[in-house]
Amino acid sequence: MQTNVIPRASHRIARRLRVAIILCASWCAAGTIAAQGAPSAASDTGSTSDAGSMASMSMSMDGALMNAPHMRMTKLTAPAPGDSARAAAVLAALRGGVAPYTDYHRALADGFRIFAPDIKQPVYHFTSMRRAMVAMVDFDPSSPTSLLYERTGDSSYRLVGAMYTARKRASLADLDARVPLSYGQWHVHTNFCLPKLGDRARISERGADGRPLFGGRGSITTEAACQAANGRFYPQIFGWMLHVYPSATDPATIWGRDAMHEMAGDHD
Repeated sequence: MQTNVIPRASHRIARRLRVAIILCASWCAAGTIAAQGAPSAASDTGSTSDAGSMASMSMSMDGALMNAPHMRMTKLTAPAPGDSARAAAVLAALRGGVAPYTDYHRALADGFRIFAPDIKQPVYHFTSMRRAMVAMVDFDPSSPTSLLYERTGDSSYRLVGAMYTARKRASLADLDARVPLSYGQWHVHTNFCLPKLGDRARISERGADGRPLFGGRGSITTEAACQAANGRFYPQIFGWMLHVYPSATDPATIWGRDAMHEMAGDHD
Protein backbone atom coordinates (compact mmCIF):
# COMPACT_ATOMS: atom_id res chain seq x y z
CA MET A 1 0.00 0.00 0.00
CA GLN A 2 1.29 3.46 -0.84
CA THR A 3 1.61 5.37 2.44
CA ASN A 4 2.52 8.66 0.81
CA VAL A 5 -0.71 9.10 -1.16
CA ILE A 6 -2.41 11.22 1.52
CA PRO A 7 0.60 13.52 2.08
CA ARG A 8 0.88 14.03 -1.69
CA ALA A 9 -2.82 14.84 -1.92
CA SER A 10 -2.52 17.21 1.03
CA HIS A 11 0.36 19.08 -0.60
CA ARG A 12 -1.54 19.27 -3.90
CA ILE A 13 -4.60 20.69 -2.17
CA ALA A 14 -2.42 23.14 -0.26
CA ARG A 15 -0.88 24.46 -3.47
CA ARG A 16 -4.26 24.90 -5.14
CA LEU A 17 -5.79 26.53 -2.08
CA ARG A 18 -2.84 28.89 -1.84
CA VAL A 19 -3.38 30.08 -5.42
CA ALA A 20 -7.12 30.46 -4.88
CA ILE A 21 -6.71 32.39 -1.64
CA ILE A 22 -4.14 34.78 -3.05
CA LEU A 23 -6.36 35.51 -6.05
CA CYS A 24 -9.41 35.87 -3.86
CA ALA A 25 -7.62 38.10 -1.37
CA SER A 26 -6.29 40.38 -4.06
CA TRP A 27 -9.87 41.15 -5.13
CA CYS A 28 -11.59 41.88 -1.84
CA ALA A 29 -12.53 45.51 -1.40
CA ALA A 30 -11.51 46.97 1.92
CA GLY A 31 -14.64 49.07 2.11
CA THR A 32 -16.97 46.10 2.15
CA ILE A 33 -15.58 44.76 5.42
CA ALA A 34 -14.88 47.95 7.29
CA ALA A 35 -18.23 48.08 9.08
CA GLN A 36 -17.77 46.38 12.43
CA GLY A 37 -19.74 46.28 15.66
CA ALA A 38 -22.55 44.39 17.33
CA PRO A 39 -25.11 43.26 14.73
CA SER A 40 -28.61 44.64 15.24
CA ALA A 41 -31.45 42.29 16.00
CA ALA A 42 -33.22 43.26 12.79
CA SER A 43 -30.30 42.31 10.55
CA ASP A 44 -28.64 39.57 12.57
CA THR A 45 -28.83 36.95 9.86
CA GLY A 46 -29.26 39.15 6.79
CA SER A 47 -31.93 39.17 4.14
CA THR A 48 -32.36 38.91 0.41
CA SER A 49 -33.49 42.51 -0.03
CA ASP A 50 -30.30 43.47 -1.83
CA ALA A 51 -30.64 40.85 -4.56
CA GLY A 52 -31.36 43.53 -7.12
CA SER A 53 -27.91 45.03 -6.64
CA MET A 54 -26.41 42.00 -8.35
CA ALA A 55 -28.07 42.94 -11.64
CA SER A 56 -25.36 45.47 -12.48
CA MET A 57 -22.64 42.83 -12.60
CA SER A 58 -20.98 41.88 -15.85
CA MET A 59 -22.15 38.29 -15.77
CA SER A 60 -24.47 35.80 -17.39
CA MET A 61 -27.03 33.50 -15.83
CA ASP A 62 -26.71 29.72 -16.00
CA GLY A 63 -29.66 28.23 -14.19
CA ALA A 64 -28.98 28.58 -10.46
CA LEU A 65 -25.51 30.02 -11.09
CA MET A 66 -24.13 33.35 -12.26
CA ASN A 67 -21.03 33.51 -14.42
CA ALA A 68 -18.62 36.42 -14.49
CA PRO A 69 -15.48 36.33 -16.67
CA HIS A 70 -13.39 34.86 -13.85
CA MET A 71 -15.94 33.71 -11.31
CA ARG A 72 -18.96 31.48 -10.89
CA MET A 73 -21.41 32.29 -8.09
CA THR A 74 -24.58 30.82 -6.67
CA LYS A 75 -27.69 32.97 -7.09
CA LEU A 76 -29.63 34.15 -4.09
CA THR A 77 -32.68 31.93 -3.82
CA ALA A 78 -36.06 32.61 -2.29
CA PRO A 79 -35.96 31.81 1.44
CA ALA A 80 -37.23 28.34 2.27
CA PRO A 81 -38.88 27.40 5.56
CA GLY A 82 -36.18 27.10 8.22
CA ASP A 83 -33.54 29.10 6.30
CA SER A 84 -33.59 31.98 8.76
CA ALA A 85 -33.07 29.68 11.74
CA ARG A 86 -30.32 27.76 9.97
CA ALA A 87 -28.51 30.97 8.97
CA ALA A 88 -28.78 32.27 12.53
CA ALA A 89 -27.34 29.02 13.88
CA VAL A 90 -24.40 29.17 11.46
CA LEU A 91 -23.71 32.77 12.40
CA ALA A 92 -23.89 32.08 16.14
CA ALA A 93 -21.55 29.09 15.81
CA LEU A 94 -19.11 31.10 13.72
CA ARG A 95 -19.03 33.97 16.20
CA GLY A 96 -18.19 31.56 18.97
CA GLY A 97 -15.65 29.70 16.88
CA VAL A 98 -13.64 32.75 15.83
CA ALA A 99 -13.81 34.60 19.18
CA PRO A 100 -10.50 33.12 20.44
CA TYR A 101 -8.72 34.41 17.34
CA THR A 102 -9.14 38.13 17.88
CA ASP A 103 -5.46 37.82 18.80
CA TYR A 104 -3.85 36.60 15.59
CA HIS A 105 -1.01 35.00 17.57
CA ARG A 106 -3.52 32.40 18.75
CA ALA A 107 -4.36 31.58 15.12
CA LEU A 108 -0.69 31.07 14.31
CA ALA A 109 -0.24 28.89 17.40
CA ASP A 110 -3.20 26.75 16.28
CA GLY A 111 -1.65 26.05 12.89
CA PHE A 112 -3.14 28.78 10.70
CA ARG A 113 -0.73 30.12 8.09
CA ILE A 114 -0.73 33.61 6.59
CA PHE A 115 -0.85 33.47 2.81
CA ALA A 116 1.24 35.99 0.91
CA PRO A 117 2.03 38.25 3.90
CA ASP A 118 4.50 40.20 1.77
CA ILE A 119 1.83 41.13 -0.79
CA LYS A 120 -0.23 44.19 0.17
CA GLN A 121 -3.86 43.08 0.48
CA PRO A 122 -7.07 44.55 1.90
CA VAL A 123 -7.68 41.21 3.64
CA TYR A 124 -5.18 38.54 4.69
CA HIS A 125 -6.23 34.90 4.80
CA PHE A 126 -4.92 32.85 7.73
CA THR A 127 -5.66 29.31 6.59
CA SER A 128 -5.66 25.91 8.25
CA MET A 129 -4.83 23.10 5.83
CA ARG A 130 -6.17 20.58 8.32
CA ARG A 131 -9.53 22.36 8.35
CA ALA A 132 -9.47 22.60 4.56
CA MET A 133 -9.16 18.83 4.33
CA VAL A 134 -11.98 18.25 6.83
CA ALA A 135 -14.22 20.76 5.02
CA MET A 136 -14.10 18.61 1.90
CA VAL A 137 -16.24 15.98 3.63
CA ASP A 138 -17.81 17.68 6.64
CA PHE A 139 -19.11 21.09 7.72
CA ASP A 140 -18.62 22.60 11.14
CA PRO A 141 -19.84 26.21 11.16
CA SER A 142 -17.65 26.98 14.17
CA SER A 143 -14.53 25.82 12.32
CA PRO A 144 -13.96 27.88 9.13
CA THR A 145 -11.07 27.01 6.85
CA SER A 146 -9.68 30.55 6.89
CA LEU A 147 -9.71 33.53 9.22
CA LEU A 148 -9.76 36.94 7.56
CA TYR A 149 -7.70 39.76 8.99
CA GLU A 150 -6.98 43.37 8.12
CA ARG A 151 -3.43 44.54 8.69
CA THR A 152 -3.39 47.39 11.23
CA GLY A 153 0.34 48.04 11.24
CA ASP A 154 3.60 46.64 9.98
CA SER A 155 3.05 43.36 11.81
CA SER A 156 -0.34 43.49 13.54
CA TYR A 157 -3.72 42.19 12.37
CA ARG A 158 -7.40 42.70 13.24
CA LEU A 159 -9.90 39.87 12.81
CA VAL A 160 -12.77 40.84 10.47
CA GLY A 161 -14.23 37.61 9.11
CA ALA A 162 -13.88 34.00 8.07
CA MET A 163 -14.07 31.82 4.98
CA TYR A 164 -15.80 28.47 4.58
CA THR A 165 -14.73 26.08 1.82
CA ALA A 166 -16.35 23.09 0.12
CA ARG A 167 -15.13 20.53 -2.38
CA LYS A 168 -14.85 21.44 -6.04
CA ARG A 169 -17.66 19.12 -7.13
CA ALA A 170 -20.10 20.05 -4.37
CA SER A 171 -23.67 20.29 -5.64
CA LEU A 172 -25.96 23.24 -4.99
CA ALA A 173 -27.81 21.03 -2.51
CA ASP A 174 -24.53 20.33 -0.72
CA LEU A 175 -23.75 24.06 -0.48
CA ASP A 176 -27.29 24.89 0.66
CA ALA A 177 -27.06 22.25 3.38
CA ARG A 178 -24.06 24.12 4.78
CA VAL A 179 -25.29 27.70 4.46
CA PRO A 180 -28.72 28.50 2.99
CA LEU A 181 -28.37 29.81 -0.55
CA SER A 182 -30.96 32.44 0.31
CA TYR A 183 -28.32 34.03 2.56
CA GLY A 184 -24.82 33.14 1.41
CA GLN A 185 -23.47 33.25 -2.15
CA TRP A 186 -20.76 30.66 -2.65
CA HIS A 187 -18.20 31.30 -5.37
CA VAL A 188 -15.42 29.62 -7.30
CA HIS A 189 -12.67 31.25 -9.32
CA THR A 190 -12.66 30.25 -12.98
CA ASN A 191 -10.93 30.83 -16.34
CA PHE A 192 -7.58 32.00 -15.03
CA CYS A 193 -4.55 32.48 -17.22
CA LEU A 194 -1.24 32.92 -15.41
CA PRO A 195 2.31 33.26 -16.72
CA LYS A 196 4.29 30.06 -16.89
CA LEU A 197 6.61 29.17 -14.05
CA GLY A 198 9.74 31.26 -14.28
CA ASP A 199 7.85 34.05 -16.09
CA ARG A 200 6.46 35.70 -12.99
CA ALA A 201 7.48 39.16 -14.19
CA ARG A 202 4.83 38.88 -16.93
CA ILE A 203 1.98 38.99 -14.39
CA SER A 204 1.62 42.76 -14.89
CA GLU A 205 1.73 42.53 -18.70
CA ARG A 206 -1.02 44.39 -20.55
CA GLY A 207 -2.60 43.95 -23.95
CA ALA A 208 -3.00 46.45 -26.76
CA ASP A 209 -6.21 47.72 -25.14
CA GLY A 210 -4.33 48.55 -21.94
CA ARG A 211 -6.05 45.85 -19.88
CA PRO A 212 -4.09 43.28 -17.85
CA LEU A 213 -3.68 39.98 -19.68
CA PHE A 214 -3.32 37.68 -16.68
CA GLY A 215 -5.10 36.92 -13.43
CA GLY A 216 -8.47 37.78 -12.00
CA ARG A 217 -8.76 41.09 -13.85
CA GLY A 218 -7.17 39.76 -17.01
CA SER A 219 -8.70 39.97 -20.45
CA ILE A 220 -7.80 36.33 -21.17
CA THR A 221 -10.70 34.03 -20.31
CA THR A 222 -10.23 31.01 -22.61
CA GLU A 223 -7.67 28.23 -22.84
CA ALA A 224 -6.93 29.02 -26.49
CA ALA A 225 -6.17 32.66 -25.74
CA CYS A 226 -4.05 31.65 -22.78
CA GLN A 227 -2.01 29.23 -24.88
CA ALA A 228 -1.53 31.94 -27.49
CA ALA A 229 -0.14 34.17 -24.73
CA ASN A 230 2.17 31.34 -23.60
CA GLY A 231 0.44 31.06 -20.25
CA ARG A 232 -1.01 28.40 -17.95
CA PHE A 233 -4.81 28.04 -17.99
CA TYR A 234 -6.93 26.99 -15.00
CA PRO A 235 -10.62 26.31 -15.78
CA GLN A 236 -11.37 26.31 -12.04
CA ILE A 237 -9.11 26.95 -9.08
CA PHE A 238 -9.85 24.67 -6.13
CA GLY A 239 -13.35 24.49 -4.70
CA TRP A 240 -16.23 26.59 -3.45
CA MET A 241 -15.69 29.44 -0.99
CA LEU A 242 -17.92 31.65 1.13
CA HIS A 243 -16.82 34.76 3.02
CA VAL A 244 -18.70 35.69 6.19
CA TYR A 245 -18.15 38.81 8.30
CA PRO A 246 -19.97 38.01 11.57
CA SER A 247 -19.31 41.35 13.30
CA ALA A 248 -20.64 43.49 10.46
CA THR A 249 -24.05 45.15 10.76
CA ASP A 250 -25.18 45.26 7.12
CA PRO A 251 -26.77 41.98 5.91
CA ALA A 252 -25.04 42.06 2.52
CA THR A 253 -21.70 42.49 4.25
CA ILE A 254 -22.33 39.81 6.87
CA TRP A 255 -22.75 37.18 4.19
CA GLY A 256 -20.05 38.53 1.87
CA ARG A 257 -22.41 39.57 -0.90
CA ASP A 258 -20.90 43.04 -1.24
CA ALA A 259 -17.46 41.48 -1.61
CA MET A 260 -18.76 39.13 -4.30
CA HIS A 261 -20.20 42.06 -6.24
CA GLU A 262 -16.80 43.76 -6.14
CA MET A 263 -14.89 40.64 -7.15
CA ALA A 264 -17.18 39.71 -10.02
CA GLY A 265 -17.00 43.14 -11.67
CA ASP A 266 -15.11 42.93 -14.98
CA HIS A 267 -13.06 46.09 -14.66
CA ASP A 268 -9.54 47.21 -13.76
